[in-house]
Amino acid sequence: MNFQIRPAQSSDIPHIMRIYNREIENGLATWNNIPKSLEEYQQWFTDLEENNFPLFVAEDIESKSIAGYSEYSSFRNFNGYNHTVEHAVYIDPQFARQGLGKALMVKLIEHAKQHDIHVMVAAIDHENTASIHLHEQLGFKQTGYMPQVGQKFGIWRDLVLMQLNFG
Repeated sequence: MNFQIRPAQSSDIPHIMRIYNREIENGLATWNNIPKSLEEYQQWFTDLEENNFPLFVAEDIESKSIAGYSEYSSFRNFNGYNHTVEHAVYIDPQFARQGLGKALMVKLIEHAKQHDIHVMVAAIDHENTASIHLHEQLGFKQTGYMPQVGQKFGIWRDLVLMQLNFG
């Protein structure tokens, strides 16, 4: 399959919602356990746009299916963190293991470098060794390990913090 990485459009929101809500229900990439509504996703999309934060999708060129997405936004909501962002990447399971996560990450890193970002933070479930390895390949370093800070499916989860510094 051939994919293009492009900025998301409002028409992509239902596809993004489907990918994320599936992860809420079945996966550990997010510890959120409440599916989001279309209205919440539309507001999220608007907030990203208003704050000049990126949202990219990986689109199958032939089928026009959205196979995954990536974004970054504020790390913390204090102005001292204005040059630090936290990112997220989600891939539809049927498109996993095709290099889309890496392609979406590379696009985010390029965007961050062009927009005066100093640090990009990743917060990863400790069992997601594929994501940890991918981040290491891209130059991220583990800077924290937080045992039992969250729950998913009734089990305490450990969080790995990684960061990539620019400049």
